[in-house]
Amino acid sequence: MGSWRTPLASSANEQLYYLSLGDSLSTGVQPIGPEAFQHRTDEGYSDQLCAIAQDWFPGLQIVKLGYPGESTTTMLDGSLFAYPNGNQLAEAVAFLRGHRGEVAFVTIDIGSNDFPTHDLTGVSLGLEDVARNLPCILRTLREAAGPGIPIVGMTIYDPLLAGWVNGPDGQDLARMSVYQGLLPINAELSAIYAAAGLDVADVEGAFATVDFETMVPLAGVGSVPLNVARIYEWTWAGAPPPLGPDPHANAKGYRAIAEAFARVLMP
Repeated sequence: MGSWRTPLASSANEQLYYLSLGDSLSTGVQPIGPEAFQHRTDEGYSDQLCAIAQDWFPGLQIVKLGYPGESTTTMLDGSLFAYPNGNQLAEAVAFLRGHRGEVAFVTIDIGSNDFPTHDLTGVSLGLEDVARNLPCILRTLREAAGPGIPIVGMTIYDPLLAGWVNGPDGQDLARMSVYQGLLPINAELSAIYAAAGLDVADVEGAFATVDFETMVPLAGVGSVPLNVARIYEWTWAGAPPPLGPDPHANAKGYRAIAEAFARVLMP
């Protein structure tokens, strides 16, 4: 796979960059972020991963090209934001080609916004878009980066687990969301990354997404499955208005995602 297994050294005069690509998660969006900056924060997984990686790469600088709401389609057509080079992928290619030998690694999270609805029809339509677009995106990034730069993708967590607390109907929907929605999505993402020769950060596992058996206490609610507790404690999905419900991770959740990437990049 594309990641290394030992720290890489850099000279005192060599600037190294971490290139972060993707959607709102890559930009650290939270409902507490400034509205004028699309609710972006400096607590996202990219920011926290960069801080972790500085133990391996002193002075490592992050370059965040992600955009809130980006999908695999908009990453290619540039319809959400007027990047100088036309779209996020082209912008990434320009950066990689312009900084050969200066990029330590690349991360990408993309695909969550390809699903138009939270039902089986939406899953099917979204998977078609991901299967069509993501291989092209990854192939283009690899060609631009060259063979030696690690490029790592990620699986996703399931904010719909927050509905578990709404009684039997909510619990049925939570199980359906995991088994008929999130698991097929993550299986497709993982297969595409593997086919491209890339490693994958196991965010699904970090959030204990399939663990309905381990029961833990959740403040203000009582005993709930571990996967539900982590969604409540690591995201804004279970937060009351005006901050929630919001599917984005909080600082703890973004830390868990950063550590999932770090386990692949810097084990």
